[in-house]
Amino acid sequence: MKTMISVLKFTKMKTLYSLPVALLLLLGISNTTKAQQAQDDSWPRTINTTDGSVLKIYEPDPESFSGNVLKTRAAVSLIEPGKTDPVFGTYWAVATVETDRDNRRINIVSVKVPNVKFSDDIDANTVSDVKSALEEQIPNVEPDLSQDDVLASLQTNIEQNKLSKNLQNNPPKIIYASQPSILVLIDGTPRLQHNDSWGLDAVVNTPFTIVKNNDGNYYLYGGNHWYSAPSATGPYTYVNNVPQNLDVVQSAIDNANNADPGYSSDSANAQPDVVSDIIVSTTPAELIQTSGQPAFSTIDGTNLAYVNNSQNDIFQSQSDQQYYVLISGRWYKSADLNGPWQYTSADQLPTDFAKIPEGSPKDNVLASVAGTNEAREAIMDAQIPQTAKVDRKTATDNVTYDGDPQFENIDGTDMQYGVNTQSSVIFDRGMYYSVDNGVWFQSNTASGPWAVCTSRPDDVDLIPPSYPVYNMKYVYVYDVNPDYVYMGYTPGYLNTYIYGPTVVYGTGFYYRPWYRHYYYPRAYTWGFNMHYNPWAGWSLGYGYQYNWFHVGFGVSIWGGWRGGWWGPAIYRPPYRSYAFRSYGYYGRGGLYGRPAIAGRPGFAGRPAGRGSSFTNNIYNYRRDVVTTNRSFNSNRAGGFNGRPAANNAQPGLAGRPAANNNITTDRAGNVYQRNGSNQQWQQRQQNQWKPVANNRTDVIQNLNQQQQMHQRGQQRTQNFQTSRQAANNGGNRGGGNGGNRGGHRN
Repeated sequence: MKTMISVLKFTKMKTLYSLPVALLLLLGISNTTKAQQAQDDSWPRTINTTDGSVLKIYEPDPESFSGNVLKTRAAVSLIEPGKTDPVFGTYWAVATVETDRDNRRINIVSVKVPNVKFSDDIDANTVSDVKSALEEQIPNVEPDLSQDDVLASLQTNIEQNKLSKNLQNNPPKIIYASQPSILVLIDGTPRLQHNDSWGLDAVVNTPFTIVKNNDGNYYLYGGNHWYSAPSATGPYTYVNNVPQNLDVVQSAIDNANNADPGYSSDSANAQPDVVSDIIVSTTPAELIQTSGQPAFSTIDGTNLAYVNNSQNDIFQSQSDQQYYVLISGRWYKSADLNGPWQYTSADQLPTDFAKIPEGSPKDNVLASVAGTNEAREAIMDAQIPQTAKVDRKTATDNVTYDGDPQFENIDGTDMQYGVNTQSSVIFDRGMYYSVDNGVWFQSNTASGPWAVCTSRPDDVDLIPPSYPVYNMKYVYVYDVNPDYVYMGYTPGYLNTYIYGPTVVYGTGFYYRPWYRHYYYPRAYTWGFNMHYNPWAGWSLGYGYQYNWFHVGFGVSIWGGWRGGWWGPAIYRPPYRSYAFRSYGYYGRGGLYGRPAIAGRPGFAGRPAGRGSSFTNNIYNYRRDVVTTNRSFNSNRAGGFNGRPAANNAQPGLAGRPAANNNITTDRAGNVYQRNGSNQQWQQRQQNQWKPVANNRTDVIQNLNQQQQMHQRGQQRTQNFQTSRQAANNGGNRGGGNGGNRGGHRN
């Protein structure tokens, strides 16, 4: 069998830095033609060769992910010219891949097929031809895979050097309220600086808008309401009318937030018009609250009840009569909602937590319960980077300092880090390195000029989490050629860390901010009711959705960016939708177990543009990189990224065309199918299907598990697509871009 079909050619790049960690992916450039060819996720895929042979490849089973390499095995059938009966076999593939986290696709760049095994005798020349045809054509007929399908099917042990160690888990100050309240954080003693545009002094060490007016009172603006207090720390009371000179403040904040690329006036107007109690804290704190006295709903099949009149994840266990609350991915327990609270590791929870049903209103916490599929998938997802290629000729950084550069030692390393800059800068062996929006740079001097870095310092992996530059270790340099450097960041760069059997938000450490002429905040773990989403990562809690923060997209009240509260200066996590709170994440059949309804937002995404396009990819804010992101467009015929919606042979998996996708393999290369009439497994032997012997229960169990993982991956893909569709229809608001660096200067 000879194939004459032309294929795309890819230049191999020499790896200058290979990170010894699972699930780090290389970025190439997403090929438009290949993207268009990915019309659906149906299997099998067909390869027609010029000699008349027909190859069919079935849904692959991932075996490992390491570096930029995805290893899979899959069933294949061959019908040679002049024959009608297929010969079944197994092929093993080693694929170079790139990633698109926003659309959760893994793009196949090139493939090597080291081995093909057929169940019947096939001559060596034909086997060689099959291998060649697969290597040439898989990037065309299988240009990308669903990331959720891969994660659900992959059985990978997490390498120890991927885990975050020595994080801080002591509880912050946990405040309980029984009426609508907002926690306003001020980073230490309130710092006042004059805002020339407003003609007022404002508190600069907070992401909230607090000004001191000429009448001596302090005014807080948020949620489209004004509050007044005798001091910056309160107590605040709602005021219906404020002095006219504050109109300029309100207009500036409204305009900045309305410039948020995901802003929708309909969505903003739909938010509850709530006058909140204001609780101010100058130290790390978290607020948990109920609407009146706690009301409970039981969870079927468990001894757990959850507080149903709360936006927080609050449970009570009948087994030990303890309250459990989930905060930034960490569990704390107490006999009383007013505390004191004690940290409980995810693998020490009552066993009933792992029994919370998928599709139930509180199934979102399953990702934070040790041993669950959701926790395993979250851990694996936290290892997949967003990737980009960086233009070596045009990319540069601009690092400024508040005064002369000042550096302090990083314990356990020979490195130092810059303390009086908002940039992430380290000094190592005579060279300065910075990470700006997911890109490594280097310079001979602390202030530049900066050039794209081709190899990051080895000691970066040794930075302890007690330092504010800890997240630099989650930005990687993969490959380099004369024109580009291929880089990527995993969610750790945005404050998502693998800690033991689950993922958590933030390191738990309090980082001292810099304040002199400028105020530079550091990343906070506590205070914003961070909530995990299986596809978008962490989101800000309910209540903060409309104009609570003055850090809007592309607009700054100080003439410079004041970010840094949540990681990189450009980054702010997405909001969480009010409408989402009553629905589970993982349920089957529509939006998390409920019928999909247009306009019901599943998750308030972090759009990069108005309308139907949105992204969490911070590389999209750079013009000197190329990234794999392909915008989501709900207006395409057929739904998600042009994939046609259709019925599927598997119930509940809408959007996947019906196909004969019941053929699979085991690790030894044997080929199996599930009989459509009796649902029993059969093995391909002597060119026919034969029942699997009853005494091979281990084989049957493995095949059942394998099929269940495929179905789970398909369900995750459907849920992700539905949530993106609903979020787009709902016009949810997202996070913002930063523009210039720096804070307000005296």
